[in-house]
Amino acid sequence: MIAVEDLTKIYGNRAALDRVSFEVPEREIFGFVGPNGAGKTTTLRILAALLQPTGGKAFIDGSDVTKDREKVHTRIGYMPDFFGVYDQLTVAEYLDFYAACYRQPKQRRRKIVDDLLALVGMTERKNQQVDSLSRGLKQRVCLARALVHDPAVLLLDEPASGLDPRARVELREILRELQGMGKTIIISSHILPELTELCSMIGIIDHGRMRATGPVHDVIARLTSGRRLHIRVLDEKDAALEILTPLPSIRHVEAVNGTIEAEYDGDEQTASDILLALTQAGIRVSSFAPADGGLEDAFMKATSEDVG
Repeated sequence: MIAVEDLTKIYGNRAALDRVSFEVPEREIFGFVGPNGAGKTTTLRILAALLQPTGGKAFIDGSDVTKDREKVHTRIGYMPDFFGVYDQLTVAEYLDFYAACYRQPKQRRRKIVDDLLALVGMTERKNQQVDSLSRGLKQRVCLARALVHDPAVLLLDEPASGLDPRARVELREILRELQGMGKTIIISSHILPELTELCSMIGIIDHGRMRATGPVHDVIARLTSGRRLHIRVLDEKDAALEILTPLPSIRHVEAVNGTIEAEYDGDEQTASDILLALTQAGIRVSSFAPADGGLEDAFMKATSEDVG
């Protein structure tokens, strides 16, 4: 559905994008993460056919974003990180205006607006002026605006920025519903735990270069060093550390806030052997569980100085 090949964008002597490549299959939610200035917004603007790349290619559903711009515009809905609203327009008038911009027939526009307001939970706000809404509600309206022409692809640039936790949860549920409707979604965000829950695929970009991309858990497993265990014992923490430290499978072990965190090499059998070593030594283990390194660890590893 989305294919990016060696995408490059040069501003003066600075490469905002340096041969970025990734793919997003149909109906996937792709999380696009990176520090400020990493190249996320530049990539999304090129995919939205709003910015000309210096080199490389990008395709939306087979259409070249530089050669088939009008076709691309019909296939994508773009939600920028900053968006303008119009004073004195109600929510319904605002969406009707954009539906007209996409040449939706007048007789269909009322149904389009009503359906979108229901989708984003704004039906009761249809007659409220847009500029009087909270940031979270404005984000919903902007998402509805990106959907007025029923695009196959959504490009969402930091849609959860500035939202409170409840608004983020509500937005996440709307995006899941859109995925269920067959939409392919790219969402840039710095709220990493939520991306782990929401996205099926991830791309990590830093200094204009793609550091890692693929299914979320594959990227986490590839970038986080070793496997980890969270272990709790009953009043025998020091003794447990003495047993764990010399084990050949243990790479690193330490006590953190009452929990022993052990990084090890091996598989599930290795973890069982570690537990057996503790119990055979008389250590009373109250909990013993694997710990996913997490997207935060993968992000820090991918964007560290020593990553090529």
